[in-house]
Amino acid sequence: MFSILSKTVYKIFGTKSDRDIKLILPLVDQIKSAFAQLASISDDALRAKSAEFKERIQSFLADIDAEIKSLHEQGQATEDIDEKEKFFVAIDKLTEDRNQQLEIILLELLPEAFAVVREGSKRVMKMRHFDVQMIGGIVLHRGEIAEMRTGEGKTLVATLAVYLNALSGKGVHVVTVNDYLATRDAQWMGEIY
Repeated sequence: MFSILSKTVYKIFGTKSDRDIKLILPLVDQIKSAFAQLASISDDALRAKSAEFKERIQSFLADIDAEIKSLHEQGQATEDIDEKEKFFVAIDKLTEDRNQQLEIILLELLPEAFAVVREGSKRVMKMRHFDVQMIGGIVLHRGEIAEMRTGEGKTLVATLAVYLNALSGKGVHVVTVNDYLATRDAQWMGEIY
């Protein structure tokens, strides 16, 4: 009885992965649309997109960054330990808010940024990200685990999330437990970065 019921539920609602992918597919369509617009721009214009994205991020975060800087300066100027503590608590709260705002702007930039990486990869490496690889990149950006089999392009998938998150200036680390693969992939994908 239970297996019949569970099979019926899965047919109607799908698995968690099915539902997640259904939510991601509109982003993939946006990436493909932005990608189509990049084919006609020059290599220099494509490279200039990184500076444009960084500027948009800085502009979006400018007010909160100014507020954090002001609080930090005020905290440094005071001698009272209790007052300093209040400033540091306020800075911590604003930093959390800034991280949330950063996620908002990165999600807004995601289709364009992924399209830039896809176009750059096509030009430099003669490799274009497939839909499943873009889904993997979105999953990685969300801080989730994307399971892929050997040969499905995990190394290429990582370029999407790495590029997008590096735009914030906070730094990105890609960890590979195999020394040979780490060296190979750094050199290979370094052409895209």
